[in-house]
Amino acid sequence: MHCSDLNYHFYLSYAHCSRSCIFFSLYISAPVVVTMPRKKRIDHPGRGEGPDSQETEGGHGRVQHPPRQHPQQQGGVRGWGQQRGGYGGHGGRGGRVFPQQYYGGHPEYQQGRGGRQYQRGAPPQCRGGIGGGHGAPAGGLFGPPAPELHQATQVPYQAGVTTHPLPYQRPAQTHAEARSSSQPHEATSSQVTQQIQQQVIQLEASPRDSMQPASSKSMGFPLRPSKGSYGTKCVVKANHLFAELPDKDFHHYDVSINPEISDRDVNRAVIQQLVKLYRESHLGQRLPAYDGRKSLYTAGPLPFVSKEFKIILIDEEDGPASARRQREFKVVIKFAARADLHHLGMFLQGRLADAPQEALQVLDIVLRELPTTRFCSASRSFYSPHLGRKEPLGEGLESWCGFYQSIRPTQMGLSLNIDISSTAFIEPLPVIDFVTQLLNRDVSARPLSDADRVKIKKALRGVKVDVTHRGNMRRKYRISGLTSQATRELIFPVDERGTMKSVVEHFRETYEYVIQYTQLPCLQVGNPRRPNYLPMEVCKIVVGQRYSKRLNEKQITALLRVTCQRPSDRERDILQIVHHNAYSEDPYAKEFGIKISQKLAQVEARILPAPWLKYHDSSRDRDCLPQVGQWNMMNRRMINGGTVNSWICINFARNVQDNMAQSFCHDLAQMCITSGMAFNPEPILPVFSGRPDQVDRVLKARFRDVMAKLQHHGKELDLLIVILPDNNGPLYGDLKRICETYLGIVSQCCLQKNVYKANKQQYLANVALKINVKVGGRNTVLVDALTRRIPLVSDRPTIIFGADVTHPQPGEDSSPSIAAVVASQDYPEITKYAGLVCAQAHRQELIQDLFKTWQDPVRGSVTGGMIKELLISFHKATGQKPQQIIFYRDGVSEGQFYQVLLYELDAIRKACASLEPNYQPPVTFVVVQKRHHTRLFASNHNDRHAVDKSGNVLPGTVVDSKICHPTEFDFYLCSHAGVKGTSRPSHYHVLWDENKFTADALQSLTNNLCYTYARCTRSVSVVPPAYYAHLAAFRARFYMEPHMSDRGSMTSGVAGGRGEGGGARSAKAAAANAAVKPLPQLRENVKRVMFYC
Repeated sequence: MHCSDLNYHFYLSYAHCSRSCIFFSLYISAPVVVTMPRKKRIDHPGRGEGPDSQETEGGHGRVQHPPRQHPQQQGGVRGWGQQRGGYGGHGGRGGRVFPQQYYGGHPEYQQGRGGRQYQRGAPPQCRGGIGGGHGAPAGGLFGPPAPELHQATQVPYQAGVTTHPLPYQRPAQTHAEARSSSQPHEATSSQVTQQIQQQVIQLEASPRDSMQPASSKSMGFPLRPSKGSYGTKCVVKANHLFAELPDKDFHHYDVSINPEISDRDVNRAVIQQLVKLYRESHLGQRLPAYDGRKSLYTAGPLPFVSKEFKIILIDEEDGPASARRQREFKVVIKFAARADLHHLGMFLQGRLADAPQEALQVLDIVLRELPTTRFCSASRSFYSPHLGRKEPLGEGLESWCGFYQSIRPTQMGLSLNIDISSTAFIEPLPVIDFVTQLLNRDVSARPLSDADRVKIKKALRGVKVDVTHRGNMRRKYRISGLTSQATRELIFPVDERGTMKSVVEHFRETYEYVIQYTQLPCLQVGNPRRPNYLPMEVCKIVVGQRYSKRLNEKQITALLRVTCQRPSDRERDILQIVHHNAYSEDPYAKEFGIKISQKLAQVEARILPAPWLKYHDSSRDRDCLPQVGQWNMMNRRMINGGTVNSWICINFARNVQDNMAQSFCHDLAQMCITSGMAFNPEPILPVFSGRPDQVDRVLKARFRDVMAKLQHHGKELDLLIVILPDNNGPLYGDLKRICETYLGIVSQCCLQKNVYKANKQQYLANVALKINVKVGGRNTVLVDALTRRIPLVSDRPTIIFGADVTHPQPGEDSSPSIAAVVASQDYPEITKYAGLVCAQAHRQELIQDLFKTWQDPVRGSVTGGMIKELLISFHKATGQKPQQIIFYRDGVSEGQFYQVLLYELDAIRKACASLEPNYQPPVTFVVVQKRHHTRLFASNHNDRHAVDKSGNVLPGTVVDSKICHPTEFDFYLCSHAGVKGTSRPSHYHVLWDENKFTADALQSLTNNLCYTYARCTRSVSVVPPAYYAHLAAFRARFYMEPHMSDRGSMTSGVAGGRGEGGGARSAKAAAANAAVKPLPQLRENVKRVMFYC
């Protein structure tokens, strides 16, 4: 389900979940903030004219790929471990023959993968196996790892070896004949010997330690190989407005304001006053744009190099004119550099490799200048109670509508990205009324509990209030805390002799004000070290304060109701914002020569077809072609049904009787059997009812009971079914932590409301899908995977990784961040993913445990980490070593691209080299972004053939032109059907590509993988490995001790909230440097399956 975005951009992933019918995965994010490097103060007009040389073709579309081998011919891994069992039913009746699912790519890929043949005895250059001495020559079959990261080239064919691809034809292979890693071909010893003899290459050895990450200066992201051509062409609209590059000479000036103020609003007021007073006389009539901190920009030079000004600000809200405070500031404006737009023009034309960030930032600041004076700004968004309807969210909050805008370099030139945004603001209420709403009770009825005080303190910390007891003098304060004592008990010294006076007396004598709510605590305002005490009843919340803390479920639901718009309504509102902003009349845009189009960009797009899916041969409909991004399990059985011989049920829902729970479990077991699983219809022990507050004792006691019965037969418990109350608080998280890290069992939770649901067949079918993958089964597989027709991926054993980092909510200053990595464990099917998780430093985005070394007292230096463990796991599961790696990385903002790539690609290479010297499979590193503001709209909302039921563009819509990066390899893909609101396409940006994907090949692979998501019969909006990594990271937050987290998380790249004060900032700094307590280890049997589903 994809609803329109908030400034907390709510990404709703639609999938059925055991906890409720629909599972919401919440992302809370802030837009990217690019840190601009400060230029040298000496102008170099000719500097940087020539772009760094880059490989513009790089073999894209022309590189030869090694012929496909049988599993045991690849890398000399014959005899390594056990091979897996085959697919059920593959020896049955012949399957339907399919036309090839086209992926794009090299010419031979267009001639049919199923019948492709190569000359026998001429195997390709191959990469060595994991671990030396297993069928590979000593030293491995790879070139030495390079001292710096670079785009590696494919190993060339041996001279004289030719390949003969067959002309395009329908594949003669039926599904029953299609080979997989489950049914490997047997390779003779003579074939292996011949292969090795033909592959002997003299290579230099390079120690692993020499692989140091290069600087960003020595590497560039891959250039776009070409634009994709596969799919049905169409035209869509995007919420991007063409912006004409101005022909002006921009100048950058440093600004220093003394005394220094951290509040941007005050800084802006100072500069506004300076411009008002001195624009004509001292600024050469220039109208400057100011960023609120240290930088000021002008369209042309000012008539000085450095100048000092004195500015006096009068506090207009501080009472009568005679009593208003006056503050004097010294402002120094000093020339820093010229912002050269010539380089920006070269970059947009593809003649310069790196985007001139300063020029882009200047344009962004100019276009933000006027909205900043009109609206409440929050990062790159602007809000106003007048831009849309306000709606109460509960507990003293309300929603404000607004818009996001950002200038971006694209293929069509400069583009202004405009989107609708909404977020929560604190209602401008008297504090007493706010507290009444927050606690949902009359605060005068009874004293506050400790829990009430904590809740009030969390909600009000950092909030600005003004006082109402001083007549016209409305002084503003920021709340820093809450007193531990009631107002009537508070006293303070009034003179140097230590004379004490109560707060109640002080207000009565000084202001003639009688405090009514003496039983309530006072607000502490100002400096936390020397606080002032203000009774709640004399304070009113200042209007326009964004609420940056976590919302509860009711508030989220209320906010989504406001913001969930059909695409046609969203497009209309965006155009209204554009008209309202009137960029053609913006004095700052005029001053700097920026012209903005009033129309949304028309963009060429393509609709990629859905892939064929394979179900069990015993199914009535064993082959499935999804329609508009969805299908169902009617007349279909899972391609590999898992086995559940022993299971039990524990009921924690008091309103569910044992007989009702027993009936529900029976229905669920029957659905699993119908869907293709081998499921024992009877539990090992009867249904047991337990108290939610005794979950630890109940689980461990019941586990002991069932194991006592099973151990006599040498069996294990396969599954635990749990019925939970609808509102279960920490129960779900505690249960998962105990089961997965202590007991070593997989569990399936079901909510009480679903037990009583009248028609629950669809719900049970979705739960059966989840159970199957948790016990090691597969639900469905891509037909093209079985018939080896996926370009590059089908050529050689491929492992696909997904990685994500989730961070604590704003306000959680001590909780660690959680990193998760999943990796495919089957080939060629690529549907099973094992997952690993780890805790790392607070808000650390780089995944620290991808590769690690440590000293063991016995073994000496030991290597390990997530990548190494998952590579070994892949080899154990498939009997093959990965010969290429595809790494989908979620949650990385544009400003972190280089940093993440340098660190994590280096970790991947070190992990590979630790398995075998010179083992370096080629890597493709792709960042997946959901927290962006690009939206796609149908050209004609009334054309039923161009939209789905929700009015969104059709699933499979891909865009790689016009609104994409001028030169780099990126694309937008809307792989899912919308359910509600406006769909958000995922943005895929390739940061590294040693596998030389074509645009069609990578786009089709990514789209087709989105149909293999295990938890529902729908295509999903994010490629499944990245989606699974997010689920695993979210799950791991439950593993932490309760004091380490309040069980909330948000995805990476999010800025913290404002107004937390110095204490909060120091707490964050301390958390970042504090030692991180490791998570409890997952049990080995849990690691092997998709426990996070």
